[in-house]
Amino acid sequence: MTTIDFWYSIGSTYSYLTVMRLPEVAKASGLAFRWRPFNVRHVMVEQNNIPFKDKPVKSAYMWRDIERRAARHRLAPSLPAPYPLSGLVLANRVAILGVEEGWVEDYTRATYRRWFEKGEPAGQEPNLSASLAEIGQTRPGCCRWPSLKKSHRRSRPKPERPCTSGCSALRASSLTARFSGETTGSRTRSSGLGRSEAGGSTQPLGLLVGGA
Repeated sequence: MTTIDFWYSIGSTYSYLTVMRLPEVAKASGLAFRWRPFNVRHVMVEQNNIPFKDKPVKSAYMWRDIERRAARHRLAPSLPAPYPLSGLVLANRVAILGVEEGWVEDYTRATYRRWFEKGEPAGQEPNLSASLAEIGQTRPGCCRWPSLKKSHRRSRPKPERPCTSGCSALRASSLTARFSGETTGSRTRSSGLGRSEAGGSTQPLGLLVGGA
C-alpha cells in the first residue's frame, strides 16, 4: 500500500475541506495517509506572511470559496469560523501528542468539526476538552503535560521538511480532486512534500496544506 505523508497545521482554514474528506479518499483510492501536524506559524512569521490581515475583501472571498466547496462535498460548516486562532500552537501540540499515542486523525477531525461547525476555536475551551472526550481521551493533565511540552519542539518543522523541499506546489484539494474528478482552484498557499512508500521505495508524493 502506498503511504503519503499529509502535512497540515490546525489553524489553516482550507485544511478543513481536506481533513474532513481524507478518510473517504483513503478508502476510495487504496492509499494510506500518515497525518503530520506541525506549527505553520513558525514558517509564516519567518516569511512575514500574514495572509488575511487588513484584507477584508480577500478574507470574504476565502469564506465564500470554502462555503461553495463545502456544499459540493456535503459538508455543513457555519461560516465565517473564528479566525485566526489564538490557540493554534496548543492545538498542534496536542495533535503531535496524538501522533505518538495513535489518535491524531480522530482528534484533528473532531477539533476541526467543532471549530467550523460549532464556532468553537481549536486549541481553546470548550473545543479542546470536548474534542478529546469525543475520541475517548482526557485533556492532558499533570502527568502528560511534559510530553505535550516536548511536542512543542517537534511542532517546529525541520529545515528539510516541510519548509524547503523543492517539490512542486499542490493546492489544498488537489489530491482529493484526483479521485473525485473535481477541478480545483483553491486560494490556499500549499506546497507538496512527503514520502510515498511502496515496494520499499520512497518518492515525493506528500501533501502539505498550510496558511494560518
